[in-house]
Amino acid sequence: MVVNSTPLLNIVLYQPEIPQNTGNVGRTCLSVGGKLWLVRPLGFQLEEKRLRRAGLDYWQHLDVDIVDNWQMLTEQLPPATHWYFTKTADRVYTDVQFKSGDTLVFGSETRGLPDSLLNDSSSRALRIPIQPLVRSLNLASAVSAAAMEVTRQWRENGLISDPGRQSLQDDSTTTPTPSP
Repeated sequence: MVVNSTPLLNIVLYQPEIPQNTGNVGRTCLSVGGKLWLVRPLGFQLEEKRLRRAGLDYWQHLDVDIVDNWQMLTEQLPPATHWYFTKTADRVYTDVQFKSGDTLVFGSETRGLPDSLLNDSSSRALRIPIQPLVRSLNLASAVSAAAMEVTRQWRENGLISDPGRQSLQDDSTTTPTPSP
């Protein structure tokens, strides 16, 4: 496990149930330089093969903390930086200006976030627009969409660079040009 002193982004899964989703979310966290927080109870064991398989060989590099309850999480991450993702929110996630150190909070696959969290933070509740025929997005897909929007904003504002793009550009400058 890699430990960053101050991650740019925190991603919280509140009582996740499906190991493959958590594994994929872990991979997304690593790709954006984020830290994953898991709030118990979990619907699986951390040693579960499906979790590791979904996270591939990246899981060992992930900065992840597991807390026993919501209170323990809020003692470590100030609620003022939390953005709560729920299909019932009025505000769309692309209408928010995300800041370094923000926390994206997602509920469990079958229950979402509890009303007790949403009622206290309705001004910080966000939704990802989807067509009415679809009840909800897969948890890993929702996290990925939100995390990519955060990093898109940060790149546009010059807060982060795009190292993957930079290495592609560097490679193109060193490739010899074929002679006529």
